[in-house]
Amino acid sequence: MPPTLLNPEDGVAEAIASVLPDGVTIDEQVLTRADLEALVRRFPTSSLVWALLSDDAFEAGEILPAYAYARVGYHRGLDALRKGGWRGQGPVPWSHEPNRGVLRSLYALRRGADAIGEVDEVARLNDFLQMSDPAASEAIETAHFRAASTADTTEGL
Repeated sequence: MPPTLLNPEDGVAEAIASVLPDGVTIDEQVLTRADLEALVRRFPTSSLVWALLSDDAFEAGEILPAYAYARVGYHRGLDALRKGGWRGQGPVPWSHEPNRGVLRSLYALRRGADAIGEVDEVARLNDFLQMSDPAASEAIETAHFRAASTADTTEGL
């Protein structure tokens, strides 16, 4: 089965880059809630911006909003996958950058489901992530760990 390779979301990467400080990546979670909400309003079909908003809420301890934002990102991601020719199965490689919003939303939804004790949903989403790209979860966790480590070492400066 051929992999699903989504097209880039028009203007999303550029809009995110325009609000990030120079040399900072989206994984460093430096966007403010206001920035993220403005991005969602501008790009409501972007699974990436919903995933980023979910990450921000989760980091702030807002578990239910994080879950809800991830759920929206998940559904926006399913819409994008279907539009891209995906038929409910097959690889969605992390290495293809436009796929990352969908995969980040899946990851965020699994994290939220775990936080609220939705065991069956966690298992289903874990299977979905593994089927999509077995390396995606580790890549997302590594990016978050790197970003958290960078933030921890620069806070005292």
